[in-house]
Amino acid sequence: MAFQNKEQPLSRSRLKALILNHQLSENGKTLSDPAAAVKPEAIYVLTLPKPVDPTPKGENLPLDVVFEDRDIIVINKPAGLVVHPAPGSQTGTLVNALIAHCGESLTGIGGVLRPGIVHRLDKDTSGVMIAAKTALAHANLTSMFASHDLDRRYQALVWGTEIGRDGIVDAPLGRSNHDRKKQAVTANGRRAITHWQTIRSFPPFATLLECRLETGRTHQIRVHMAHIGRSIIGDPIYGRAPRASQMPDATARICLGELRSVKRQALHATHLGFAHPVNGEALAFTTAPPTDMLGLFQVMDKAIAKRASGKF
Repeated sequence: MAFQNKEQPLSRSRLKALILNHQLSENGKTLSDPAAAVKPEAIYVLTLPKPVDPTPKGENLPLDVVFEDRDIIVINKPAGLVVHPAPGSQTGTLVNALIAHCGESLTGIGGVLRPGIVHRLDKDTSGVMIAAKTALAHANLTSMFASHDLDRRYQALVWGTEIGRDGIVDAPLGRSNHDRKKQAVTANGRRAITHWQTIRSFPPFATLLECRLETGRTHQIRVHMAHIGRSIIGDPIYGRAPRASQMPDATARICLGELRSVKRQALHATHLGFAHPVNGEALAFTTAPPTDMLGLFQVMDKAIAKRASGKF
């Protein structure tokens, strides 16, 4: 093949993406099928896009600031907001918002693509999280997260009610052998511990749990809850909803249908407690579940009340 531009060797996935994006031609004819057979003596030209500056730019996006001083900022992240730029989400992220809010000096803290970020929440997980505004705060917070020296609690609405009052899931997590984009409980994984206790039960549908992280692995609560048979409502990756036939009556089945239509995991980072990374002051911040989760509580409360009245 002849290349119009010189670059480092390309991976198979990168080549496939370029072909799908109509960047390969065969004898002057554009190709878009990565599986097309190579023809002898044909001339192939692969056009490589010009490099894009990886440095995120500030964007005037709304931020729900819970606390801020010269060293740190604590925000209440909404569901749907990506934390840092990544393929497919180069703009509109929390990082872009933080750069606009805190100033360009933030870009020199903690790396180009993740300035100020010391931990993250999944795109569709809401709740309280912290970012560093100075290099000292970033270094100290990074150490605190590495040693799990913080109080991190979540509210999770999980399927089913037969779960008990409290418990611990101590199960190592690593990449799934069946899907490398997923996490799974695996013998060769990193140790992961989640403490949980019941806040409220919504029979026969769900249970609201408080989950406290002793460790902080990718998708930890989502995978651990699925592991014990109580996956989080709305979780598109690890969720497993009950069947309509398992519901006792028509009202319950209708409510189940509403719960199954939820578009994001019902998981909210509700509490974050830690020592200030610079002055050592004890800090703790709590945020209430957002309106979409509160709406789920109301849906179940109405169905439970209707079933109790016998009007179904």
